Amino acid sequence: MMRKSPSMTARRLFWLCERGAIAAEFALVLPVFVLLTIGTIGVGTMMSMIVSLHFAVEDAARCASVKTTVCTNAGTTQTYATGQYKGPTVTGLAFALTAAAAGNCGNKVVGTGTYTLRTGLGAISVPVSASACYPSSS
Repeated sequence: MMRKSPSMTARRLFWLCERGAIAAEFALVLPVFVLLTIGTIGVGTMMSMIVSLHFAVEDAARCASVKTTVCTNAGTTQTYATGQYKGPTVTGLAFALTAAAAGNCGNKVVGTGTYTLRTGLGAISVPVSASACYPSSS
C-alpha cells in the first residue's frame, strides 16, 4: 500500500479549499462594474447637456420672433441663448441667428459646441449641435 506524502495532501487541500473565492470574484467584477457606472453617469450627463442645448436654441428662436425688445439682433439673441443654457460645460459653445426670410421657417437659431464625454478609460470629444425655428410674428 502506498503511503500519501504530506505534500500531496497539502496540495489536494489547497485545490479543494474555497476560502477567498468571493474575494477573487469581487476583484474580477469590480473594475467592470466601476467602468459601467462611470460610463452611465457620463452618458446621463451628456443627455442632460443635449436637453439643455435644445431648450436654449428653442427659447432663443422664440425670443427672436416674439420678444423683439429683448432679442433685437444676432448679438443679443446669442447672449440670451447663452443665458438660457444651464447644462454642463461645452467647449466652444456658440449660437447663431438666421433672421426670418420669405419661404423659410422663421427665425432660426443654431447652437454648436464640443462636449467631452468621460468614460472612465479616457475622454471622447463629441461634437454637438441643435437648431430651432420659430415663425416670425410679422
